[in-house]
Amino acid sequence: MATYRAERSKKLPAILSREEILRILSCVHAPHYRAFLLTAYSCGLRLQEALYLDVGDIDSDRMLIYVHRGKGAKDRMVPLPPQTLEVLRNHWKSHRNLRLIFPVVGRGRKIAATTQSPMGKSSVQIAMKKAVRLAGVIKRSVHIHCLRHSYATHLLGEGVNLRVIQRYLGHSKIETTMVYLHLTRKGHDEAVEVINRIMGGLV
Repeated sequence: MATYRAERSKKLPAILSREEILRILSCVHAPHYRAFLLTAYSCGLRLQEALYLDVGDIDSDRMLIYVHRGKGAKDRMVPLPPQTLEVLRNHWKSHRNLRLIFPVVGRGRKIAATTQSPMGKSSVQIAMKKAVRLAGVIKRSVHIHCLRHSYATHLLGEGVNLRVIQRYLGHSKIETTMVYLHLTRKGHDEAVEVINRIMGGLV
C-alpha cells in the first residue's frame, strides 16, 4: 500500500518595502557599512558574495558586477545601478585597497589599503541588526539576506521576467525563484481587477 509524506512547510522569507530599506540605510551611520548594505540590496547579492567583491569585478563600462564566488561556484553577471557605482567609487576612495571593495577597516583605517581580508561577517550583521532596530522595523527575522529577497520581490512586482530574476540571483532551479510569486501583490491585484470586472454585472 502506497504511503504519502506530507510536505514540510516552508516559511516565506521576510520582505522589506523600499521605504523600510531607505529607513534602515539612513540609520547606518558608518559609511562602509552603508555602502555594503546598499550594494547587497541593489545588486541582489548574498552576504559572502558582497564581502568578497574585488575591484576587478566592477565593470563600469557595461554597468555590470561579475559575481565569481556565487553559491555552487556558479559565476554570473548582475546589473550595476549608476547610483550604486557612485557609492562604490566614493567608498573605494576612502581606503584605496588594490583588490577588495570592502576590506576590513581596522582602527584608524590603517590596514584598509593593504589588507587581504574583507570586513567581518559578524560586523556587518551587527550593523544591519542595529539599523533595523533604529529604523523601527518590527518584522520578524530581518537580516542581511532579506535585502536579497526584497530585491527579487521588488523586481518581480515591477514586471521583470521571472527567468531574468533567476539569472540575476544565480538560482539553478526556477522553483527556487518562484517563491517570490507569493511575496508580490502584482499578480494578485491584476487578478482581482479581472475578477471584479467579470463578476461586476451579476447583480
